[in-house]
Amino acid sequence: MPELPEVEVVRAGLERHVTGATLTSVEVLHERPVRRDPRGAAGFAAALTGRRLGAARRRGKYFWLPLENGDALLGHLGMSGQMLVQPVGSPDERHLRVRFGLAGAPHDAIELRFVDQRMFGGLVYSEGGAGLPPEIAHIARDPLDPDFDDADFVRRVRRRTAGVKRLLLDQGLISGVGNIYADEALWRARIHGDRPGERLTATQVRTLLEEARAVMTSALAQGGTSFDALYVNVNGESGYFDRSLHAYGREGEPCERCATPIRRIVFTNRSSFFCPVCQPAPRRTRGPRRTAT
Repeated sequence: MPELPEVEVVRAGLERHVTGATLTSVEVLHERPVRRDPRGAAGFAAALTGRRLGAARRRGKYFWLPLENGDALLGHLGMSGQMLVQPVGSPDERHLRVRFGLAGAPHDAIELRFVDQRMFGGLVYSEGGAGLPPEIAHIARDPLDPDFDDADFVRRVRRRTAGVKRLLLDQGLISGVGNIYADEALWRARIHGDRPGERLTATQVRTLLEEARAVMTSALAQGGTSFDALYVNVNGESGYFDRSLHAYGREGEPCERCATPIRRIVFTNRSSFFCPVCQPAPRRTRGPRRTAT
């Protein structure tokens, strides 16, 4: 699933290519990607047609295109979604779901396409969403947001009994971090994902946050992580950060610090990768001792 760096790459591409364009047409080729819009496919298309697009914005894994009337086109890529800028008349992608016609120089020769093979992603017309769509107002800021509150994050993590990887994936606590970058940040910080938040020191949590920022910043510089052809930027290009991963997807390969084989375990129906030496599993704590009566 695209995570913060991949969605930020897409957002930046949208900002560069479609800011200022007017939507001349909206063609919904499959209704599932707009299933969350209460207007239905026809109402979704009608609400957007004729609207002018502002500069793309993002929170966590969501992106949106503000409209001149204060509303927004809100999107999520899901597992395999793509927002592509293509020349008018170019062949349709096999899994093309929504096509947006654009007008206004220099946009007359291009169109915007939402392509999604697995159709877990989606688009919705967000009323009043230009500043921040109400549909995602509950989502926390991400660690690359200049207004992210580091001290509050440290406090909240250290009050929780859940494993720290589960906390990294909690979009109400910190957004944009998914399975790949959680594993990478934990490897860099030498912390096992099952270690409870309450058993981490403030320094450890701050280090983990810094490593999450570092790994996602590095991924951004390389266009994101692409394990297959499903994640691409708006020009259809893959990212290359998968070549720089230290833990994720490297089961059985030697840890780059200690040479111990990287281990894979099942975590919430997904795979989790770690070094059993650099990231020792937490010891189980015993319950309260019972006294005889």
